[in-house]
Amino acid sequence: MVSVSQQSVAARTQAPERLGFVVFITAAAALGGFLFGYDSSVINGAVSGIQGRFGIGDGATGLIVSSALLGSALGAALAGRYGRIRVMKAAAVLFAISAVGSMVPFSPWDLATWRVLGGAAIGIASVIAPTYIAEVAPTKYRGRLASFQQAAIVLGIAVSQLVNWLLAESADGDTRGHLLGLEAWQWMLGICVVPAVVYFVLAAMIPESPRFLISAGRLDEARTVLREVEGAEADTEGRIAEIRGLIDTDHRPRFRDLLGGRTGLLPIVWVGIGLSVFQQLVGINVIFYYSSILWQSVGIDQSNSLMISFIGSVINIAGTVVAILLVDRIGRKPLALIGSAGMAVTLGAAAWAFSSATGTGDDVTLPDLQGTVALVAANLFVLFFALSWGVVVWVMLGEMFPNRIRAAALSVAASAQWVANWAITVSFPAMSKWNLSATYAIYAAFALGSLLFVARFMKETKGVRLEDMG
Repeated sequence: MVSVSQQSVAARTQAPERLGFVVFITAAAALGGFLFGYDSSVINGAVSGIQGRFGIGDGATGLIVSSALLGSALGAALAGRYGRIRVMKAAAVLFAISAVGSMVPFSPWDLATWRVLGGAAIGIASVIAPTYIAEVAPTKYRGRLASFQQAAIVLGIAVSQLVNWLLAESADGDTRGHLLGLEAWQWMLGICVVPAVVYFVLAAMIPESPRFLISAGRLDEARTVLREVEGAEADTEGRIAEIRGLIDTDHRPRFRDLLGGRTGLLPIVWVGIGLSVFQQLVGINVIFYYSSILWQSVGIDQSNSLMISFIGSVINIAGTVVAILLVDRIGRKPLALIGSAGMAVTLGAAAWAFSSATGTGDDVTLPDLQGTVALVAANLFVLFFALSWGVVVWVMLGEMFPNRIRAAALSVAASAQWVANWAITVSFPAMSKWNLSATYAIYAAFALGSLLFVARFMKETKGVRLEDMG
């Protein structure tokens, strides 16, 4: 007869053997993050082409670029209410439809509509991937595996910028140049259909989350998945009993479950919302959505501005790798504090550099010193964000909430994130024309605020099992 302790030792021995399978299903789920990153940032290279094609100004440009974010808030709000795999497949279909529609729009508002549809897919992916990964990952590896989501996002961002540059180069350095009957910017938006199809295929290959299966009463399937994830010698029945005991009284996630306390929502939900909102208010997506036209506005040509955007994306990947290596070693809170401090300093440096800008409209220029400081500060800002808040927020949202409210709370927090993202994105074109230096000073103030928020309200979740979150 095998004792429980012997079973536990065997399970730990089996875990490395199953880790390859867990990594595969985690990576497949994180492909939604790749599409999230690609589809949300590909607009960066297409902005000038869209402006030229439809003859629109800053206000309309801001609305088109930010339109996807409104759909993202809606998608994030709905994603947590249904199963995991089914929702991944739905997101893949929406990504594909949006890509085709955005590729051949008839008007700027037609394009905005397709972007809203793609945004819904982005919102779904922002919720379902961290939820699924947190529910299948062994506690020991959960932080690093949860980091796959952000790694996939930054890889998607980098690939979109590389594709944008390659397409612009193929069209003689002009995003309005023609390639196979379409303008280059149209191909930038349309190529997203390829990873969308791959995402759908992979989603059909991976198992459903054991926690969702147990909550749906599909215990035989849950046993199979748990054995695949934790090894044949794991105490599967014990794990099922443990999870079932926690969710026996559970029901489809409802927002009323999040209510409580003196401030309307449960305190832990407010912390999740705060993390989500601060992640966006520091202005990170200004870099990913507008960097090409930002650098063009200070005298850099279109092709080189796209290459600078790609370099920033590579730095983003490097910072994310650092975060993945550290998140389970030094913890979530220390990384967030380091990132907040670094972002505050670099954004302050960028604000100083842009205060020396001269000229108006499309003729704004920076002195050589300030131009160099702005470029270095922008890239260091991306690095500090990537090695901290870019990863930590998604890890925290996937694991900080109690089981009974996790999906619903994550949906609310992600929706708040997309609303904040939309506010920053839609306001930047007008704010940058008003006072670029003041705009970056505001972002620096939010970075400082994020430091104080983390120090006061964020609790460390390193090494804590999901079942013990409370």
